[in-house]
Amino acid sequence: MSNDQTSTKKLDNRTKWSYCIGATGRDAAYALISMYLITYIQYTMKLTAAQFATISAIMAGCLVWDAINDPLMGIIIENAHLKHGKYRPWILLGAILNASLIVILFTVRPQGWSFVLFFGISYLLWGMTFTMNDISYWGMLPSLSSDASTRNTLVTLMSIFVCIGQFSVAGIVPTVIAGNAVNAYRAVAAVVALAFLGFQVLVYFGVTERERKSSDVKLSLKDMLKIFLRNDQLIPAGIAFFLFNIGSNLLIIFGYNFFNFEFGYSEAGNLIFIFTVMFGLGTLFSQAIFAAVSKKLSRKQILTYSIILICIGYVLLLSYGYVLPKNVILLNVIGFLIFFCQGIFNMTMIVMINNTIEYDEYKFHERHDSVISTVRSFAVKFASALNQGISALVLIVSGIYGISQQISALEIEVGKATMSSEEALSQANGYIASVTDTQTFILRLGMVLIPMAAMLSCYFIVRGKYKIDEKMYADMVAEIESRNA
Repeated sequence: MSNDQTSTKKLDNRTKWSYCIGATGRDAAYALISMYLITYIQYTMKLTAAQFATISAIMAGCLVWDAINDPLMGIIIENAHLKHGKYRPWILLGAILNASLIVILFTVRPQGWSFVLFFGISYLLWGMTFTMNDISYWGMLPSLSSDASTRNTLVTLMSIFVCIGQFSVAGIVPTVIAGNAVNAYRAVAAVVALAFLGFQVLVYFGVTERERKSSDVKLSLKDMLKIFLRNDQLIPAGIAFFLFNIGSNLLIIFGYNFFNFEFGYSEAGNLIFIFTVMFGLGTLFSQAIFAAVSKKLSRKQILTYSIILICIGYVLLLSYGYVLPKNVILLNVIGFLIFFCQGIFNMTMIVMINNTIEYDEYKFHERHDSVISTVRSFAVKFASALNQGISALVLIVSGIYGISQQISALEIEVGKATMSSEEALSQANGYIASVTDTQTFILRLGMVLIPMAAMLSCYFIVRGKYKIDEKMYADMVAEIESRNA
């Protein structure tokens, strides 16, 4: 049985664990860039509002290009027949190049518009090299097995290590940067880049790829577009996943500024760490029980229960400090509820997108793991581009960016050793004390109302347009195996 055909053979443990554990380093690296690159710029670079807005626009534009580049990378993987496998060479090459760019982004510091130019080039290259690794890594997942139980297990295990990688960065970084941000970010970037490379070396040497079917057929852009448009289940699943990522990521994007301006610059780091623990626990718990829950409930039932609880969580977050008391324990309980439900929702959506691969093979007698898998990455990056624009707009309009630039000037002085960390933290808290309730409420609206609207839209699209339930999927796999026998 070929790698491009469906396979229900049992995975060997070395392949299973090497693949899943390998997610740790790559998602730590992605979390550093996606969560903290813009805050690194906001709080350590002295830039005008116009320069910051330009950088935000560059990030959005690069992410849009990355989203377009994802299916192009999928075509390259499909058409290339390399000696060491369909996916592994791209995984390793992407990791080597991307790790180098991570260090560069947090180390090289020209000033003013020179930094804007440097950033635009470096961030574009970062996105393209991460795409090389990302598409090949995720494309490998559905090719490893089409057995529903095995695939659920793979998604669960991999998602646990994804969470560990994200948590290691999301939780630790805020506790070490305040008062020495320039040097701390540089050190963190070096450690994360080495971890990224090390874990991807594990994937390269630990995963055994199945023999690839020999074919002289080359996919073109036209073929790729045809594959997308003919799959009437991939389209709604991809749009829904895009909307979900808009909603789920905005809370993370605004989180650093939320804690800084609600609790103070010197206290925010430890509070963010605790909140990140809730993110880790909520996401890990959702992933740990996903396989068991999916045996008891249908995917659409899981989505229904999850979206109800997500909306309750966001309403509670909006009222926190206004109707509800400003209690840290309560805030973390709300965070756990949101992150747990979003974790369950996310894993369900990943399985639903992967199942469209068998749907395409069932209907058209062709299998394109790499091409169809790019829809997940396309949705994530396109959503990130939109979120970048939303976050920059909210920060500038609310006036919070202007205040953060005063803090940035302090961090630059600490980096030059002309000011102590204690002095910087004290003055930073003074700047934050000048923020008005209106400014913080605008920030709260951006991190609550937009996510709720996006995730509700995602849910209703899936409910109305996606039809591959558990029974239909089992029937499709049985039919495909019968053809290939």
